[in-house]
Amino acid sequence: QLQLVESGGGLVQPGGSLRLSCNASGFSLDSYAIGWFRQAPGKQREGVSCMSSAGGRLNYLDSVEGRFTVSRDVAKNTVYLQMSNLKREDTAVYYCARGKGRWCTYRPVDFDSWGQGTQVTVSS
Repeated sequence: QLQLVESGGGLVQPGGSLRLSCNASGFSLDSYAIGWFRQAPGKQREGVSCMSSAGGRLNYLDSVEGRFTVSRDVAKNTVYLQMSNLKREDTAVYYCARGKGRWCTYRPVDFDSWGQGTQVTVSS
């Protein structure tokens, strides 16, 4: 059964860190790209980071460059998003999603299966 389950969100102070996990089942990470997206209240969902089926990494937002790192453990079929030096503007629901193909794209329409999301709140 195809499924994506995110975990690791929570409340963190500005400057803190979190690691989000996306556990995939029903398919192999070797065959599909996995993207991380986020959606803040009143805003559109936006692409944050992505890992291609070959293990290539991309950050789509200048604001997260140098702070967010995507990685994966193929044996665990899990993709991670390590977030450091978090800022209030990073507050959002974070989703992982499976791409329709092997390559990364920032467009939500290019992803066909989504997790339920995990809330990240950055506040003092």
